[in-house]
Amino acid sequence: MRSSIEVHSYTEKTSSIRRWMYGENMVHFFQQDVHSILGELTQRSDGNIETTQRNAWQEQILILKDLIVPDDQLDTARIYFELTVPRLGRRADVVLIIGHVMFILEFKVGESAFNRSGIDQVWDYALDFKYFHDASHDICIVPVLIATQAPDQNLQIGDTVHNDRLTRPIKAAPAQLSNVLHEGLAHFVAPDIDVAVWEQGRYMPTPTIVEAARALYAGHAVENISRSDAGARNLAVTAKTIDHIIEQSRSLHRKAICFVTGVPGAGKTLVGLDIANRHLSSESDTYSVFLSGNGPLVAVLREALTRDRVERESHKGNLIRKGDAKKEVEAFIQNVHHFRDEYLRDTGAPLEHVVLFDEAQRAWNVEQTSAFMRQKKGKANFSISEPEFLISCMDRHEDWCVVVCLVGSGQEINTGEGGINEWFDAVLKRFLTWDAYLSSSLVEAEYRRGEIFDLMLARPNSHLHQNLHLATSIRSFRTDILSRLVREVLDIEIESARNTLTDLKDRYPIVITREISRAKEWLRQQARGSERYGIVVSSQAERLKPHAIDVRVKTDPVKWFLEGKEDTRSSYYLEDVATEFQVQGLELDWACIVWDGDLRFSDGHWAHHQFRGSRWNRVNKAERQRYLENAYRVLLTRARQGMVLVVPHGDDDDPTRSREFYDPTYSYLRSLGLQEL
Repeated sequence: MRSSIEVHSYTEKTSSIRRWMYGENMVHFFQQDVHSILGELTQRSDGNIETTQRNAWQEQILILKDLIVPDDQLDTARIYFELTVPRLGRRADVVLIIGHVMFILEFKVGESAFNRSGIDQVWDYALDFKYFHDASHDICIVPVLIATQAPDQNLQIGDTVHNDRLTRPIKAAPAQLSNVLHEGLAHFVAPDIDVAVWEQGRYMPTPTIVEAARALYAGHAVENISRSDAGARNLAVTAKTIDHIIEQSRSLHRKAICFVTGVPGAGKTLVGLDIANRHLSSESDTYSVFLSGNGPLVAVLREALTRDRVERESHKGNLIRKGDAKKEVEAFIQNVHHFRDEYLRDTGAPLEHVVLFDEAQRAWNVEQTSAFMRQKKGKANFSISEPEFLISCMDRHEDWCVVVCLVGSGQEINTGEGGINEWFDAVLKRFLTWDAYLSSSLVEAEYRRGEIFDLMLARPNSHLHQNLHLATSIRSFRTDILSRLVREVLDIEIESARNTLTDLKDRYPIVITREISRAKEWLRQQARGSERYGIVVSSQAERLKPHAIDVRVKTDPVKWFLEGKEDTRSSYYLEDVATEFQVQGLELDWACIVWDGDLRFSDGHWAHHQFRGSRWNRVNKAERQRYLENAYRVLLTRARQGMVLVVPHGDDDDPTRSREFYDPTYSYLRSLGLQEL
């Protein structure tokens, strides 16, 4: 049964915090009175306990008292009720530590069937400990789903393709639990688990951006939801640096612009959400708002936070209309274009003193902004860039304000996206008195084009700061060098790419095939529990239609990223595909990237093409070539745990899908050392 008790702690920073509501040696558990155990559970619960919950605990206790634990393991065996699974914000019903195996038990009291959601639920609990609890990384884990009214099942204990000592979930009737223990213990050969060490283990999560946004919106701090191992920069350091800039600007009555940089997946969006979340009150002097021009990201985060708010209030016994919850969320995360349109109409200063622009490198240049204003807004004489207009809105404040630009490298993917230089140009032209705080990594070539950075740095009120750069990707908890590999692949640095691939292949699987059906099967085999997987392609991949992939059919990113396995519109179904525009800023656990003839390897370099009418046309403009390469950069950095690349065979009977469009690309990628399915 799923507990109705809300888990308030998303993660625990210290090992002294108790993560379970009841924990005892199994000998003591067998001797202890049922009502005494119930009393301890009730005493440690939050709020009133419903009768159904109390009855469920009682039935679980009675079932577990009939367990037969091997004599040689009994003295050291431990049992835990309602063990917190912090990243998921839930509690596992029961955890047993017996000898060398951790058993995670999820009870479905009164049920006779084993549905997919229950299997995924207990698998998710096991995965969370395997991935993020440092004392559980190397131990043997057996997840078990018990339907209390089910008949005896055919017990099958088998490893998954991951070979990480985590079995597939076992389905069992209550009377079979003793057999499950014996089968699980016999399945593995390993040292006994040191219970004291396990209980003191640290929990270091790597949440998805959706999970992180939910946690921040629920009131948790950024340092509590991000891991700091594997060389990852502490996001809290960057957040505190920005906080200091905000406070200094407020106290000195200064206006400032701050540029935060980071590699793909480094947590730039997370930093922005954290700061905006901590300054949500419009009554505060430091009232902030998170703005993004990434429509799919805004839509997915808003829907996820709205659902989460409704669910959390429901657990507290409060009813809140989804529409009301959504209005609150919309004040937290706004579309930058709505902000722009509001202050086209309103010539006053914004309510917010602090604005955080996500993916600032994608802001429009003068030409794109002017064309939009002329065609869509009827403003024929509008001749400034989007960055210049947005800064000018904040400049209307008489006393102070701060603009925070969150900047990714190689992330411009559409016409008119001017990169960071557009922001620099605006500051140098009109806002010379503003303080500018620049990430020290802006000196790198991948961020700068031309000499404008040198002019920006030469200003007397410009300051370099190393804490404004997030150097390591935290998107993948398996490796922190994926973005480096992708850069090397796209820059055709063959030897470097081979070496990097060698470094990460044991931790982060990347495979290649020419058959989409094989890729789909690989995804399904790799993913466990509710780990999300899907197919992503370039928006210019217009000759994948023979493979049932049509990029002209628009995918709803909210459904694709948030709905479950039973929904045909979800990523799980592997029918609808997402492009770089729908996935930028978001992530999957496992991804399939289908490579079309738009970006093809030819004579040692990339050839860029766009399909128009009935044939491919070469893309010659350097800016559009960069957009196309960046599209693949986005696609190749979406997966947290691993990916499969598909380069179709092509068909010489179809001049739009000639083998020469695909074979050299496949050969190049294979030459780097990618394993073929």
